[in-house]
Amino acid sequence: MVNNRSIIRIGRVQDQGTEDDLRNTTAEERWGMMWQLAVDAWAFKGEQVDESSFRRDVVRVIRGGR
Repeated sequence: MVNNRSIIRIGRVQDQGTEDDLRNTTAEERWGMMWQLAVDAWAFKGEQVDESSFRRDVVRVIRGGR
């Protein structure tokens, strides 16, 4: 049996930025956390999540002035 419990913390707006739990995570780990929240939100709204249609080739090039 897999234990899927997560730690949930309630905090005040004034206390934001003082938490140390995300300081040692990588950008990839934080992105994964955000992605799961987005998928859950779409499921809550009843929307289909179609990852294959997401564009991954959009880039922005900033060139210096001459």
